[in-house]
Amino acid sequence: MAIHLPNALARKIFLERQGLSRSPTKALGRDGLYALIHDLGFVQIDSIQWVERAHHQILFSRNQTYRPKDLAHLLEKDRSLFEHWTHDASVIPSAFFPYWKHRFVRREAKIMENWAKWQGEGFDRAFEETYARIRDHGPVMARDVKDEDHKSGGWWNWHPSKTALEYFWHTGKLSIARRDGFQKVYDLSERIIPAEHHAGEVDHDSFVDWACRSALTRLGFATSGEIAAFFDLITPDEAKLWVAAHRDELEEVTIGTVDGKSRISFAFADQLGSLIEAPEPPARIRVLSPFDPLIRDRNRSERLFGFFYRIEIYVPEPKRQYGYYVFPLLEGERLIGRIDMKAERKAGVLAVRRLWLEPGVKPTAGRLDRLDAELQRMARFVGMDSVQHLDGWLG
Repeated sequence: MAIHLPNALARKIFLERQGLSRSPTKALGRDGLYALIHDLGFVQIDSIQWVERAHHQILFSRNQTYRPKDLAHLLEKDRSLFEHWTHDASVIPSAFFPYWKHRFVRREAKIMENWAKWQGEGFDRAFEETYARIRDHGPVMARDVKDEDHKSGGWWNWHPSKTALEYFWHTGKLSIARRDGFQKVYDLSERIIPAEHHAGEVDHDSFVDWACRSALTRLGFATSGEIAAFFDLITPDEAKLWVAAHRDELEEVTIGTVDGKSRISFAFADQLGSLIEAPEPPARIRVLSPFDPLIRDRNRSERLFGFFYRIEIYVPEPKRQYGYYVFPLLEGERLIGRIDMKAERKAGVLAVRRLWLEPGVKPTAGRLDRLDAELQRMARFVGMDSVQHLDGWLG
């Protein structure tokens, strides 16, 4: 008979696995930062800096001693992290590079087919020349190799050298040496990825086994579909076959959802004891990035937390329900609402425009004090002098 995990416990398990039950004030440092990213599996990167870029906010929400310079060191000096693709551009431990080689191979054929449709015949004409330039003369940015005669029509119509850079990055031949502003600087992977990781090889079965084990460990409990979706490295069928082949290691569990229904999932039998003893997360309020891994799988977060969230940056303003870039709020084990705020850097203020609390969540004095404490922390983190609440921010 399947073991039942009530909704409140399932939330605590997932929060613990996503690094949100740790002490947010314990000194992190570079070693602790690497361990945090390794435990998460990856941290998504995004260019929007409405308050702070997603990767920095994801890490800060888990530990307020996080400093962006430590992430830059791990990426650009220590090279224990590299930048590549999961569901989107992400920071990933370099130790995972041998497994990403399977992604490179899988992506190559699909890229060649799709990009030929999107960009037309001859899109690959600058591949050899661009690669040779980097090999012989060192790192470049897209603007260094731009074809003067090319007229851009958007990402689907990159100039040939930009296409070459992205192709070689997606297929593993190039890596990101650093970011200049937020522009990628490309170099040969063998000059970026530590030799022991760059040379590493794993066979197909080991790759699938690692992808499934790593995903399930980081999720705590999951369906085969959720396992496949975690890194987006393997297919749903591969994950389903892996679950069937490893049932002797897995415990079937039913997960309580907010609507009172149960959902069948799997967990490692030898981890079940520690899962059930998941600690209470800190009671403080934390502002999450729209790209936080806790809510990346929107369906999962809706089932566990009853929280419906969609980013609206691509929604025309008159049709937005909330705002351009609205941040979820986590309090203890509950997602309690969302907040619209922006770092007004010229004025030096974190401007709070609007707060929306979920049904049944009251704006009590204690809750608003906890929110203010978090906003003050955020303001200091992003270099703002103060927090400014605009008229009507409480609705």
